[in-house]
Amino acid sequence: MSTTDELRAIWPGLAVAAAGTAVAFGVNQALPAIGTLTVAVVLGVAVGRLLPGSAETGLTWVTRRFLRFGVVLLGLQLGLGEVLGLGVGTVLAVVATVVIAFAGTLALGRAVGVSRGLALMVATGFSICGASAIAAMGSVSDTDREDVATGVTLVTLYGTAAIVLVPLIGGALGLAPEHIGAWAGLSVHEVAQVVAAASPAGAAAVTVAVVVKLTRVVLLAPMVAGVSLLERRRRTGNGRRPPIVPMFVLGFLATVLLGSAGLVPVAVASFAQVSTTLLFAAALFGLGTGVRLGTLLRTGRRGLVLGALSTVLVAAVGLGALALTGSG
Repeated sequence: MSTTDELRAIWPGLAVAAAGTAVAFGVNQALPAIGTLTVAVVLGVAVGRLLPGSAETGLTWVTRRFLRFGVVLLGLQLGLGEVLGLGVGTVLAVVATVVIAFAGTLALGRAVGVSRGLALMVATGFSICGASAIAAMGSVSDTDREDVATGVTLVTLYGTAAIVLVPLIGGALGLAPEHIGAWAGLSVHEVAQVVAAASPAGAAAVTVAVVVKLTRVVLLAPMVAGVSLLERRRRTGNGRRPPIVPMFVLGFLATVLLGSAGLVPVAVASFAQVSTTLLFAAALFGLGTGVRLGTLLRTGRRGLVLGALSTVLVAAVGLGALALTGSG
């Protein structure tokens, strides 16, 4: 297919995705408590059946390409210097929390009886960085769209609950503000939710929370690469296998190093941050359009149970890890 033919095939989907992203961004600006990515995937689910068939090719293209570009740009928001400044104890607490929460949620998923794909999405989103991590993992795994959309919904639901519960429980336990911030960074899912959860404890708590949270985000690359390797083994002799290490993961690592070296101007970093949100929103809108609500609702009850159990797990492991490493 020539470039002209490809553009002709994808432009209706591109136009629809642009409109959906604009609406999601506008809703977030009017109601900041509702995340742009959440609005995007819900809007996609809502309008999916109403869209013309001519938009399908472009929406599939947007979902695949924009997601990967978004992950690459996400790396510019991370600084290894800030991570190392947390101290060895806190970094160990982050690694322990992510690994235990990820493995534990997969085990809980089997116990609850949800699909393999949904368990993987919840494990990824709850242990690392919410909707963006779910979208990235979904791109290298054989996961249904419904499971990806359900994972994003659960991250939003339980992350919102954590905004209230983390400062409340932290205060009841007598934790210092910076320790509440570290716990929020370890146990709350989305970056915006982390900021909201740490805010009642003060500016210092927010600073610690964001750096701890971004340290969790760094672990997205090895986690996605590891699952990609497992998927290759699982699909041996059974269709196309994912690459050993996806190119967008290598791009993510490259932008992390670029940002850490101080080579990215502040204006460029700010633009990249907004662009990352818009790219993820467009990708998740496109993903949502392929979801059928009836299938999504049929998996709801067990998904809610898994989300609750995973939330308790990541919160308990995070608090315990901080105490054991001397960081809490």
